Amino acid sequence: MAVAVEQLSEPVVRAFVTAVNDGDKGAFQALLAPGVTMSDDGSERDVAEWTEKEIFSSGGHMDVVSEGDGGLALVVDYRNDTWGTMRTAWRFVVDGGKVTRFETGQA
Repeated sequence: MAVAVEQLSEPVVRAFVTAVNDGDKGAFQALLAPGVTMSDDGSERDVAEWTEKEIFSSGGHMDVVSEGDGGLALVVDYRNDTWGTMRTAWRFVVDGGKVTRFETGQA
């Protein structure tokens, strides 16, 4: 059973998921701290390139399955036009109301 986005307990993560699902690049970028870093399946990626390819130009969407670690860890059924749907794990580091790092990979 999916977790409704509105019920996610960490406000910045809730806004991140909302921005992804709305395809709202401006809102998404406003959530990222300067120098934000990320990894995908353990490999460091360029945030701007990765998010454009895997989220915004491919219709990325997050259906949250569960959350943990105070809302900083999610299990998500993630889908986009490139890869279809896959179960992924997301971990966030939030500081001062901004995402300073996120990690994703197959769950």
